[in-house]
Amino acid sequence: MSLPPEKIELIASNQLAERFSAPLRSYFLRRVRDRDNAEDLTQEVLLRVFRAGEIEAIERPESYVFKVAANLLKDLRRRAARRPGEVSSPLEDSEEGAPEALIDERSPERVMLGEASLAQVLEALGELTELTRNVFILFRLENMKQKDIAALYGIAQSTVEKHVMRAMLHLATRCGGQ
Repeated sequence: MSLPPEKIELIASNQLAERFSAPLRSYFLRRVRDRDNAEDLTQEVLLRVFRAGEIEAIERPESYVFKVAANLLKDLRRRAARRPGEVSSPLEDSEEGAPEALIDERSPERVMLGEASLAQVLEALGELTELTRNVFILFRLENMKQKDIAALYGIAQSTVEKHVMRAMLHLATRCGGQ
């Protein structure tokens, strides 16, 4: 027994909404700072993606959906710039007048890539000896002075420097090509 095309479309649109509504709403809320506008923009993206066709046929659907979202924001910004006298735009300058070229967009795809890079760095740190890893973390991440680290571990300051350099070289070798 096969389903009628209308039923298949309804199921597909519900799956699309279930999968992407919350992340899209969060994405838009960070940018427009208005729940109603974020909801409207989310619905618009879902509608555009659904109209585009089979989301399952797209190799990286998350990238595609959030590219549509980013493009929608760009279109709205361009439209708002062309009509500055308009009453209200969903993009009420949440960036406080910063030039668009200086704003670093945090798309979910970019966050996901950042998490993957962080996982790679953590894996590389896990390959170091415990002392080298601890010295590196205290110096680079906790901003502890080398002389204080040396006193804490009862080692010479030059040894602390060597552990930091060893960790840096290992991280550069493992993660530097990214």
